[in-house]
Amino acid sequence: MSGSLFPEAAEPTVSGGGSHGLNAPLAERMRPRTLAEFVGQSHLLAPGRMLRRIIEEDRLCSMIFWGPPGTGKTTLARIIAGQTASEFVPFSAVTSGIREIREVMEEAARRRQARGRRTLLFIDEIHRFNRAQQDAFLPYVENGTIVLIGATTENPAFEVNSALLSRVRVFVLQQLSVEEMAAIFEQALVDGERGLGREPVVIDRETLLGLAHHSGGDARAALNTLELAVSSASPDEDGVRRVGEIEISEALQRSTGLYDKSGEQHYNLISAFIKSIRNSDADATLYWLARMLEAGEDPVYVARRIVHHASEDIGLADPQALVIAVAAAQATQLIGMPEARLALAEAAVCLARAPKSNCVYLAYEAAAADARATPAEPVPLHLRNAPASLMKGLGYGKDYQYAHDFPGAVTDMVCLPERLRGRKYFEEDG
Repeated sequence: MSGSLFPEAAEPTVSGGGSHGLNAPLAERMRPRTLAEFVGQSHLLAPGRMLRRIIEEDRLCSMIFWGPPGTGKTTLARIIAGQTASEFVPFSAVTSGIREIREVMEEAARRRQARGRRTLLFIDEIHRFNRAQQDAFLPYVENGTIVLIGATTENPAFEVNSALLSRVRVFVLQQLSVEEMAAIFEQALVDGERGLGREPVVIDRETLLGLAHHSGGDARAALNTLELAVSSASPDEDGVRRVGEIEISEALQRSTGLYDKSGEQHYNLISAFIKSIRNSDADATLYWLARMLEAGEDPVYVARRIVHHASEDIGLADPQALVIAVAAAQATQLIGMPEARLALAEAAVCLARAPKSNCVYLAYEAAAADARATPAEPVPLHLRNAPASLMKGLGYGKDYQYAHDFPGAVTDMVCLPERLRGRKYFEEDG
């Protein structure tokens, strides 16, 4: 594809093509209605794949779609309901409680008994339900009153009860690729019924790919950004809206989403950051640090993790690393963002470049294991203070050896409890 895309307007068809009319956001209007219109998730929906067979053969089971925002979880549930002649009932985990759950279940049972029609209950953000709310679905899932499809951006292993998780299939939706995002944009730009094809728009492919790169694989946010960019481009004398990098850049700034500081992405990013430090990769360390800070992560949280890993991963291989990490944490609290980003970057790079040792970490974990296993082990008498004569009479402090009175300030005195005599925790590296 060369030159400009879509210089001529497509003929408009019926107005209000989307389910919410032309006043709805572009992402809602362009929501795919069939598997043929659905873009992405070929690992699940390509011919012969399990989920596609389940849909085509109408062998529905309860399932959970786990994936990043804007990858098609809700859309896929709607398509499944349409292609399997099921009653689609959306249910919000944010606004609904036990009473609403029971009402929906009773209606599903009546529908099944009266008309033999199956209810597909779609629960967006299922991870927001508490344990009691999730348990309320169990009998209805088991007896087939409903087919439950949950959508979540969070790891179901942590956010969904094991009892419910054992009764559903989990399908993982992947972040959309740049090419898949571009294909979605192109559909929207030529669609005269639901999309932007009611008037001529000129936008070259490189600009579309640039938007795709900045979208993070979120089709919903990206489509709405595209609509904002097109609407902000004034028609020229020929009535053509010409969209370039300036319009896309402005639209991206105005449609920036919030960073979820407690979600899956939060934990994935901090994990990548720490493991890059541990692997002595300064470049990756800086990248993941920037990803977090530019997205709005709490810099104090990042500083705490840097301090922790100065001890865990560098330790005695370079004791100054902890000093630098603590200084960066103090600087972060003193000056705040955006200036603190450089103090954090300096400390992070220092840790990445430093020699690595986890001998203190391993030594402490071994000592902690023994401390948990022997919580009542008495302190040896010779190590106890004896501020009173009664204590001296009981042998407190007897035979204590003052290290500074011995050559090299070292004695052969045993300092561990008798049961742990001879135990070795700390081993020097190398």
